[in-house]
Order: sequence, then structure tokens, then C-alpha cells
Amino acid sequence: MRTRSAAGQSYELVIANGEVVLEDRVARAEIGIRDGRIAAIAPSVERGGARIVDAAGLVVMPGMIDAHVHLNEPGLGHWEGFVTGTNALAAGGCTAFIDMPLNGIPPTVTVDALERKRKRAAGAALIDYAFWGGLMPGYLGELPALAEAGVVGFKAFMSSPGDEDEDAFRRSDDGTLLEGMKRIAELGKILVLHAEDESIVARLTAIARAEGRQSAADYAATRPVEAETEAVGKALNYAKQTGCRLHFAHISSEAAVRMIGAARLAGVDVSLETCPHYLALTDEDLARLGAVAKCAPPLRGPQERAKLWQCLERGEIDLIASDHSPCPGELKQSSDLFAAWGGIAGAQSSLTLLVDEGHRKRGMPLSAISRLLAGAPAARFGLDGRKGAIKEGLDADLALIDLNRKYRLTAEQLQHRHKHTPYLDREIGCKVASTLLRGTIVYAEQDGIAPIRNGRELHAIGTRLE
Repeated sequence: MRTRSAAGQSYELVIANGEVVLEDRVARAEIGIRDGRIAAIAPSVERGGARIVDAAGLVVMPGMIDAHVHLNEPGLGHWEGFVTGTNALAAGGCTAFIDMPLNGIPPTVTVDALERKRKRAAGAALIDYAFWGGLMPGYLGELPALAEAGVVGFKAFMSSPGDEDEDAFRRSDDGTLLEGMKRIAELGKILVLHAEDESIVARLTAIARAEGRQSAADYAATRPVEAETEAVGKALNYAKQTGCRLHFAHISSEAAVRMIGAARLAGVDVSLETCPHYLALTDEDLARLGAVAKCAPPLRGPQERAKLWQCLERGEIDLIASDHSPCPGELKQSSDLFAAWGGIAGAQSSLTLLVDEGHRKRGMPLSAISRLLAGAPAARFGLDGRKGAIKEGLDADLALIDLNRKYRLTAEQLQHRHKHTPYLDREIGCKVASTLLRGTIVYAEQDGIAPIRNGRELHAIGTRLE
């Protein structure tokens, strides 16, 4: 940060009087924005004829980059589409996201499917976006074309995704996974994995169903920590053999975190995320709330949640992503937890939950939280040439947060299509005041969603985590 006034400069917008979250500290500063990018950060900047956004009493953070989002177009836009999904993300302080290859129809396992998704996103997305391609049996030959077409990387499931429709995304058997990792390594891309061992989950589920069990505890018992660690171990072994870069999605256990950390120390290029729901909720919430809190891996017990927070505070978890996976409300109505759709709608609450639970309640530095939400996703997925920090030359993607604004989340406040989430009626101790994408306000608490759709597709420049 400059130590003197940035005089003699002209800016279109100045963010004034805020506490700015930089990569290594929080400082009172002003931000001069020109052509959608951060042109100056200084104790004071020359305002001239610039428009002023007064951030007095607010913290200015980099906009979140949510690397794990399911917006279900084409085919299932009535579940969640680019308009409502990005409205929710922006209202939650998010300025960029990476869309998963499911649950759209068709899944993004071909260039044709990618182009269909692109057409839905163009002119509909409120914030910037990129796409994951899919690794799926029968589509190994599509990987080079998808890489050439601009996907950030690829996603695979080691357990069944849950949809038995023949047009839906399918899990990768061991042969597909190993061969896919060889090819993805050759392409210089990264593979994101849903790591649960199918043989364990399928066997335990079959036993539970045969016995007529259907409660939250019954469901959670069929997806134990051992299913996660078994899959993680197998994938790490394949990564050693192939040299494929790996990223583990929604890790839910300390044991898996430690396995991944040990592999990284041994030279494997691997990273991991966890999700706000594993840090804010437990299996007790699943029992209380029912299917609205169903996800896979399932919510764990209070002790496991405490261990995950310890991992986070020690820097053993690389990043946070929402895994926003919505559905129509009727698919969450069943008292049979096995029959209900699994997926948590949480895109709008990720940043505020992490700031509230991590900074306000546990004292984690805001710079560390910013790294988890923005800096690390940008670095790992090749977006750090333009995104991920409040830094001169980067896009002016900002979230203005009131750390002292407690509120209770209601259905009326939710921007995503179907108004259910396990966080309903939860008191959250901070609130997003406004969100700026490339210097333009796309969400403000007072005005709501801006009447513009200027989201742009992003392309990775590398896949690294420094």
C-alpha cells in the first residue's frame, strides 16, 4: 500500500473511509478505481470528480470466489439458474464462481454441452464465472477438447452422485479415474474429486434400506468418515502414479485433512476445501432440520466440527466453497432421508458465516479469512492474474461488510430460486452492505440487485497454490 496520497490521478470511483483487508493486514485506506480495476490504494487518494462510496464503519474485503457452485442450466433451470443463482452469490459478497458440470442436462462432459451452458450464462450472470468440465465413464476422449475450449479443470465422483437418470452425471470407476488422471495431467489441468468410497457407501446403504431405516442418523451412518478417507487415500495414490494435480471438494473430517497434508509434504500437488455447512452445522442440526440439511459427505458431530476449525486455524485447509446445490422445495419434504434430494442451498451465506464464526467469534484475522474465500481459490484455479485480492492492477471486486450488523436470515431475504436453506432463522453477526464487480455495484442492501448483467467468463492462467 502506498504511504502517501495518490495525487494527480483521476479515478472513476473511490472507496473512502473503510477498513481495507489486504493480503497481510487490515488498514484504513482509500481505493481508487479506474476502468474496473484497482488503480490506487493509499491513506488518501485524489478524488477529483470521482464518485465516492463512503465505507465508514465497514470492512472492505475482496469479493469471494466460490469455486464450487451448481447452477443447473441447461435442463434444470427450474432448480437454479444463472439469474437467481448469481443474484444470491452477489448478495452474499461473491464476485466470481466456478460452475460444476452437474446437475445440468446434459452434464458438461462435451464441448457441445459446455457451449449450451455458456449460452445460458451469457447475459444472465450478474457476476463473473468459469466452468468445470466433467470426467465421466465413456467420455475420456472429450477431455482434450474441453480443455482447449476453456474449462478450468475437471470434476469426478468416486461415489454415486445420486441421480439414476441415464442422462445424468455418473461416478468414475477406478479404471476411468486412473486413466482420466493420466490424461488430465498431460493436459496440465486439475481434477476436483468428490471423495467417498462407493463400495462402503453402497453396502451400508443397502443394509439400512433393507432394515427400513430412514432417519438422519441412519443416513449419516451410511457415509462414515472411513468412506471419505478410503477414497482420499486411493486418489492420492493415483495422483502419485500419474502426476495429476488434485483438489478435494467438501472435505468433512480431520483425518482426511491430515492425509492430504501429508501427501502434499511428500510432493503431491494437492489442495482441499471444506464448506461453511461443515463449520456451522452438525449432525444434530441434520436431525433437527431434516432433509434441508442433507448433503454428502454428511454433517458430522460437534467434535468433528471442532477439529475442522482447528485445521482451519492451523492453515491446513486451503479454501472455502459453498457447494451450493439447490433443488425445488418438494424434493426436500420427505421424512425418509435417503429418498430426499441431497444438497445444501447456501450460496448467499458463505462469506458472512465465515466472518461471523471465524473472525468475530474465534478471532481469526480477516486477512486469513480473505485468503480462504478469495486469494486461495484465485491462485489454485488460475484466476489470480485478475482476481482474489485488493491489490493494484486487479479487478475491483469488493465486498463491503458491516461487522456490527446482526440480523436473522429470513426466506424473504434469500435471492436464490427456492427459499430453503439450513440457515433460515439463524442469527448472523455481520452483513454484506454492498458488492462491487469490477467497480460497479451489483448488490446493495438498500437497493437490492442492480439492473445489469455484466458477468464475464474467466479463463485460467494456471493451477497453482503458493
